[in-house]
Formats: sequence, structure tokens, C-alpha cells
Amino acid sequence: MQDSAVQSSRMTELTAINLAKTLTLVLLIACALIFRIQDWRQVLYLCLHGGYCVWWLLEQWLYPERRKAIFSEPISAIGVILCLLIVGVFYAMPGYFAFTNPEPLAYLTGAIALILYTFGSLINTSADVQKLTAKQYGAGLVTDGVWRFSRHINYFADLLRYLSFSVLAGSPWAYGLTVFIAALYLSLMSKTEKSRLEKYPEYPQYAQSSKKLIPGIW
Repeated sequence: MQDSAVQSSRMTELTAINLAKTLTLVLLIACALIFRIQDWRQVLYLCLHGGYCVWWLLEQWLYPERRKAIFSEPISAIGVILCLLIVGVFYAMPGYFAFTNPEPLAYLTGAIALILYTFGSLINTSADVQKLTAKQYGAGLVTDGVWRFSRHINYFADLLRYLSFSVLAGSPWAYGLTVFIAALYLSLMSKTEKSRLEKYPEYPQYAQSSKKLIPGIW
């Protein structure tokens, strides 16, 4: 009884991520104040990445059921610090490169970044809403809708969004974040695949009819 009370009072992973997203937003605003707005590169970056952080926090207020469904495990103090350093500071790294980049942003580059961000956000939101709705109705494995194109379509969409930040930053170093997130997701995908194989007897058939990550490719 006492253990469960202590566990319920501990910070959850989601709360730590929320703090990290807030930190990212603060760092981006700080970059805007310190390095100033030099070009529409900085304006667009702040709108996209800053808007994403705000939406992440706002989404949990709009969809309280989603808050209960994700990252509900308790997290240690060390875990909170690592989350703030990685998800809060490291994830803001492309923003630093965007605000310190003196080169004007080409229209084509801006258009590519906007397309990546828009499709990434739309696909990710569609995947999350579909999964949440299926869970509310007691459905099992979700294999239709956007999930028929990829077994990890949410990860693919998130990679598109972070890739847009790297493109906007205009620095080769900014792609380090995208590579890091891709490596993280590949590791998580292996664990998820194993778990779903054990949980859903129909998963092997679903795996044969869909791609693992990138729709139509792999």
C-alpha cells in the first residue's frame, strides 16, 4: 500500500517530457532574443519548432485520455535530468544553428521544410488519434488507416518533422539530432516488434503486408 502511494507521488515520464518541451521552447525564445531575427529562416524555425512544443503541451489538455495512455511510468531523478538534457537541450540544437546561420534561407529549402513538417505532423496526429480511438472502443491490433502503410508510421512521421528542423537550420551538424532520433526509434522498434508478436497472433500477417518504417520502401 505504501509502495503504491510512493510510486503514484513520483514524477511520470510524461511530466518529465513536458518539462523538457517547455525547456526547448524557452531555449528557442532565448536564441531569438540573443541572436536576433536575421532572416525568415529564424521566423519559420521558431514558428515550426516552437509551435510543435506548444502543441505537444496543448494536446494533452485537449485530449486528456491521451495523457493517460502515454509515458505513464514513474521516472527517477536521474531520468528527469537526462530527459531535460536530451529532450530539452539537445533537441533544441538545430534551433541554435538556425539562429546563428547568417545565410538567407532559399525559398526551395523553406518549402521542403514546410512540406516535411506538415506531412509529418498530419500523419503523426492521424496515427495517434486512430490508435486512441481504437483503444477506447476496445479494438486490438490496428492495421488499417495510416497504419496500413507502415507498422511504425508514428515514428516515420516524427522523423519527418525533426528532419524539417534540420533542413531549416542549414547546418550539417543539425542533422545529428535526426540521426540520433532515428537510432533511438530503431531500437524502440525492435522491442515493439517483439512485444507485438507475443501479444497479437495476427501480427506476422500484418508484418508481411506492411512496411516496417518507411511506407513503400522499408
